[in-house]
Amino acid sequence: MGTLIISAILALIALGFDRPVYWLAAAGLLYLYVRYVRPDQGSTGSSPTRGAAGPSGGVAGGSGGGSGGSGRVDTSYRAYRQRRDQMARWERRYRRERPWNNRK
Repeated sequence: MGTLIISAILALIALGFDRPVYWLAAAGLLYLYVRYVRPDQGSTGSSPTRGAAGPSGGVAGGSGGGSGGSGRVDTSYRAYRQRRDQMARWERRYRRERPWNNRK
């Protein structure tokens, strides 16, 4: 569906060289696409990670929500240890709940 919307936006832009009203229609369609269609595609992958970080009672302010380079800078060694321990607990739980998906 996204491909169809993007192609419609590009067609409206191409037709807009003769009639600038089409550019406004393309801008409106692009706004609707970004506002309503695009977040639904991205939320399936990122929502469980953020949801698991909130109620778990980990580091104040939430966790980075990913493994490796999450871009989070801890303010103290204690915050770093809490985040690292929480990540280790999540990874152990994941391996325990999904034994068929282990990489070794």
